[in-house]
Amino acid sequence: MGRKRKELSFEEAMDRLEELTAALEKGDLTLEEALVCFREGNDLLAHCQALLETAEKSLKVLGLEGTVFAPSEEEI
Repeated sequence: MGRKRKELSFEEAMDRLEELTAALEKGDLTLEEALVCFREGNDLLAHCQALLETAEKSLKVLGLEGTVFAPSEEEI
């Protein structure tokens, strides 16, 4: 991974997780390569969870906890 995990946005980390998952599902990795992917995936998962917890705390502070946000017409 080119950038340190703490620098990755949620979206970037999720994209990398999808890449790792695809590589693992393909099934042509050596055991050592699969373990490296698995460890990186676990680290990325923890990073994403931390980002989500931070976002949730921000919503609580703003009084928006439980609010459902719908995409705008342009995003659909």
